[in-house]
Amino acid sequence: MKALIVGSNGQLGRGLIGSAPADVEIVGHDIDTLDVTDRAAVDAIIAVEQPNLVFNAAAYTAVDKAESDQQLAEAVNATAVGLLANAARRQGASFVHVSTDFIFDGLSGLPYAPDASPNPLSVYGQTKLAGERAAGDDALIVRTAWVYAPQGDNFVRTMLRLMAERPEVRVVADQVGTPTYAPDLARVLWQLAEQRQRGVFHYTDAGAASWYDFAVAIQEEALAAGLLQAAVPIIPIPTTAYPTPARRPSYSVLDKEATWAALGRVAPHWRQNLRVMLQHLQAAG
Repeated sequence: MKALIVGSNGQLGRGLIGSAPADVEIVGHDIDTLDVTDRAAVDAIIAVEQPNLVFNAAAYTAVDKAESDQQLAEAVNATAVGLLANAARRQGASFVHVSTDFIFDGLSGLPYAPDASPNPLSVYGQTKLAGERAAGDDALIVRTAWVYAPQGDNFVRTMLRLMAERPEVRVVADQVGTPTYAPDLARVLWQLAEQRQRGVFHYTDAGAASWYDFAVAIQEEALAAGLLQAAVPIIPIPTTAYPTPARRPSYSVLDKEATWAALGRVAPHWRQNLRVMLQHLQAAG
């Protein structure tokens, strides 16, 4: 089998490459080799590579910047998804697309099921929802949240840097969701794809946390791993004290029960995967 991974240099793309089954031939493309908004370029890549499976791990993820850059966000998160999905469909390839918890408004107070009604609050969320619809009913769509990995720009790495540089850090405490370790998400995408699943699935680590809870855990685990030399005060603040261009859902925990049933296992708790990530950083020096 041959798999094309679009967005191969990102956190999730690297995870997909690293966890690929041994019998799968991998072809990776990122922004430097494929403009996903260019129909001719997308069609040409699919025609040349002739994959059996296409993973779309590419996305415009600058949530706040998207508010003033809506055209590019729509092109990458919506239009490009349709181009990739249609090209894969013509090739007879399965299509796997990754979406986000930000398609919900956060007003539920209960974990969002895959069939819950979306109501995105931001341009980013709106374009990701449009991307889901562009993927088509025959695609596998997996919504996730708060993704991080040992490499790339993410909350964990940012907190480690700030905790080493500043006398204190201030973190929003009234937005609740679930962190997701990218390598684990990648393994799940492979498993669902191998099962030939279709439709919408939810996957994150287990549990829930505020950004403040996550930051506290990062410091505690990083101190234990020797990645930080000293603790600094972590100050919980409300969203109103940290205004941003884009509105974010206050509660965006996803209901993963159907996904766990398909996998035959429950996801690791987010703190367990955080520890795995920090141990990886420690080993890498």
